[in-house]
Amino acid sequence: MYIYYGIALLVILLDQWTKWLIVQNMQLGERISVWDPWFGILSHRNRGAAWGMLQGQMWIFYIVTILVVIGIIYYFHKQAKGKHFFAVSLMILLGGTIGNFIDRLFRGEVVDFVDVLIPIINYDFPIFNIADAALTISIIMIIIVLFNEERAEKKKVK
Repeated sequence: MYIYYGIALLVILLDQWTKWLIVQNMQLGERISVWDPWFGILSHRNRGAAWGMLQGQMWIFYIVTILVVIGIIYYFHKQAKGKHFFAVSLMILLGGTIGNFIDRLFRGEVVDFVDVLIPIINYDFPIFNIADAALTISIIMIIIVLFNEERAEKKKVK
């Protein structure tokens, strides 16, 4: 089971490395166009949660993150045995959670840099980072796990 922790470590390392590259090589607010105008790298900082909510409320993030990390590890050891997809999703979630926690703890803010524009609906998606992407992907994976488990339970009842 402990090999799965390598997935979390990989997410953390990739997240922190990309953030370090942004901090070291770009000025705050600087944008590098990758696929103009839909995708770029934009040096941005966030002192809140997703979409800038709870700006400057770091104590809330410290408490919630510690509780979330404990919960993820608990669920990993109690519920993910023999469930490869669920175990991977929890470790991706753990890596993303810790990645942003490191930023909040040592920088007092989260480094964001992925800038996406969705032209069909003319929506400028909130700027995010690798940890944020890992969190989103892992939640989708967990929803798939829960959906499949519910489907399997319904089949058993029939």
